[in-house]
Amino acid sequence: MPERKRDKPSRRVRLEDLARHCNVSISTASRALAGGKGVRSELRAQLLEAAKTLNYALPASIADRKVILAASSVAMVDYVRNQFTFYVLEGLNARAQSLGVEILTRPIASGAEEIRVLEEARDNDEVAGCLFLTLDDEEMLTLATSFGKPIVLVNGDDPSMRLSSVTPCNRSAARMATEYLIRLGHRRILFLMRRGRRTIERRFEGWQDAMRQHGIAGLEALAVHVEDWLPELGAEAIEQRIARFGLDFTAILTAGDSLAVGAAIGLERLGYKVPDDVSVMGMDDLPQAAFHNPPLTTMHIPMREIGAAALNLLLDDLGGFSMPPRRVELACRLVERRSTAKPPE
Repeated sequence: MPERKRDKPSRRVRLEDLARHCNVSISTASRALAGGKGVRSELRAQLLEAAKTLNYALPASIADRKVILAASSVAMVDYVRNQFTFYVLEGLNARAQSLGVEILTRPIASGAEEIRVLEEARDNDEVAGCLFLTLDDEEMLTLATSFGKPIVLVNGDDPSMRLSSVTPCNRSAARMATEYLIRLGHRRILFLMRRGRRTIERRFEGWQDAMRQHGIAGLEALAVHVEDWLPELGAEAIEQRIARFGLDFTAILTAGDSLAVGAAIGLERLGYKVPDDVSVMGMDDLPQAAFHNPPLTTMHIPMREIGAAALNLLLDDLGGFSMPPRRVELACRLVERRSTAKPPE
């Protein structure tokens, strides 16, 4: 007998598919399925019938709900200085709009304010849960574990895995960046960073992983630290190190694009050319990286997708299923431009 062909598994029907089938917007479809306001009863009935016909899994009631975004002072400073937070929030707000969810932003500068935000979310029935943007405080993470609504860390992580989180793959991204420079022929690769946040420490660890894998020793002497992410501080740090040790490196990898810009400035002040004398590489791929002179090689971090994925993760917990905390890491990719090259002879 001829072998029977197996049926291909059908693709999961998405909310976008359902909305297109009924010729309505995604936000309208979301509100209708969740029993939200502003949708005609006949349209809601049509969407429910279409969902049944297409075998669309009805989501938890999320339309017209609110989500509190607790943004740390670190996130707000970043918003002004290098725009990483700006793009995370852009992705979050776009996703919230498509789902009919309202985001309530609450700046956080102290432990007392963190507690007030949790109390506000707990006492407001319209609030579905909380997103913590760039919050690393251990005491706060411990307090949040007893909170009765979903909480997701945005661009942060909980080492004890008590809370769900969404971050880029910081450690593997830094390792990939270092491996790229090593493939070009570099061995003496500085790592320029501001210490403190766990997400940045993961990038530091990734640089160490690659250097050790290739048997490169003396990593302490190749790590350079600054007090802030300002480019001028990165420039000063590179100038001071060269004044102390000479040009004993051929490449610089930085934990953020702003420091890469600063490193290039510091080298140029001393008469060195990028990449002829020293290669410089950043991480983040902010829009201005492409317009730097020379255009900056960097690791692309999916900033907008971080915000969207965090909201999706929070809303997953409203479906009535008891899910354990999850750590979601989004893949990053190399963007090769003209600030890196083989080391000089």
